[in-house]
Amino acid sequence: QVQLVESGGGMVQAGGSLRLSCAASERTFSNLAMAWFRQAPGTERQFVAVISWSGERTDYAESVHGRFTISRDNANPTVYLQMNSLKPEDTAVYYCAAGRGILYRVHEYDFWGQGTQVTVSS
Repeated sequence: QVQLVESGGGMVQAGGSLRLSCAASERTFSNLAMAWFRQAPGTERQFVAVISWSGERTDYAESVHGRFTISRDNANPTVYLQMNSLKPEDTAVYYCAAGRGILYRVHEYDFWGQGTQVTVSS
């Protein structure tokens, strides 16, 4: 069982930056792909970014491409999401997830964190 704990959320003005972190409980983290999803009030949870177990492959939702960067440190089991040029529409609860590959759907992921709130004011 992999436990994931997100941190780094908060409130920021439009155009600002935040860096989210997701710490994993086990070294098996290095065998898993990691992803970030987000969920705004009244909407379904949506894919944001994913990174392969090695870190060599990444992919992003079109809405964040060029503004967000996903990375990972397998030595200290943590995945990051650097968010730049934030927009009010990025406001959501952000969740990290662990899975078996480069996957894009909520139901394809086995483990989830509790989420961290990101609020972007205009």
